[in-house]
Amino acid sequence: MNGEFIYHITTQEKWDLALKQGFYEADTLVKEGFMHCSTADQVAGVLERYYKGLTGLVQLTIQKEKVERPLVFELAGSINEVFPHIHGTLNLDAVVAVTPI
Repeated sequence: MNGEFIYHITTQEKWDLALKQGFYEADTLVKEGFMHCSTADQVAGVLERYYKGLTGLVQLTIQKEKVERPLVFELAGSINEVFPHIHGTLNLDAVVAVTPI
């Protein structure tokens, strides 16, 4: 069951905006052309590296087969690990849980 989900960390504020817009879009989509996601095993490391000390965060649990944009597992050279990336906006019906961190 674990393999059917990926995860994305964002703020409650950005998630609230997504609910108003009807889709979710991370800042990295414009800057890098995709949104960073993680597998279950990668979430703790991502939180430690990029979100340490931040508050107001939520974890989106995303059902992979419901993502309407290309979902590609790509190598992050900086840490030599393969991560899931969504190349486009995220349709809200793919998000099955929003968990405060």
